[in-house]
Amino acid sequence: MNTEIHKAYEVIKNGGIILYPTDTVWGIGCDATNEEAIKKIYALKQREESKSMIVLVNGERMMHQVFNEIPEVAWQILDFSEKPTTLILDKPKNVAKNIIAEDNSLAVRIVSEPFCYKLMERMKKPLVSTSANISGMFTPKTFKEISPEILKGVDYVVNLHQDKICKNPSTIIKLGLDSQVKVIRK
Repeated sequence: MNTEIHKAYEVIKNGGIILYPTDTVWGIGCDATNEEAIKKIYALKQREESKSMIVLVNGERMMHQVFNEIPEVAWQILDFSEKPTTLILDKPKNVAKNIIAEDNSLAVRIVSEPFCYKLMERMKKPLVSTSANISGMFTPKTFKEISPEILKGVDYVVNLHQDKICKNPSTIIKLGLDSQVKVIRK
């Protein structure tokens, strides 16, 4: 795993994009502070830049690097979640502008998957995560279902867990600073 972390880190550090396993599905990712790398992902996915993507963090400290204010209910939801949960929070900071939604919010998920966790530990930055598919197409449940277009379009494919059958994508919950809670995806 350490070799794969090193290779992925070098690609990301140089502005590249990677295809990698997450705690849910295979993802396309890059440094969440690198606007040019994020543009590459939008182009590869043929996705409108107005549609934001998820950012992964590896714990509470990194979560605080990305948001000034985190509603207390966010921690409660994460404590009680039985599956990976993505929160959409208001007023992100220290990330590229083109990853922030038009309403000044950002989707974020704390990961437990060892590769992702250790990669971000090395990067000291959050990691973009978006499903490994062309926008509007089905989300692959296995590495073998990822389209050749995606495989050829990334700068590096992480050589781990390629036989794993992925779970469903994460639950997504939007939390406003006004304490409003809205479930986007169960």
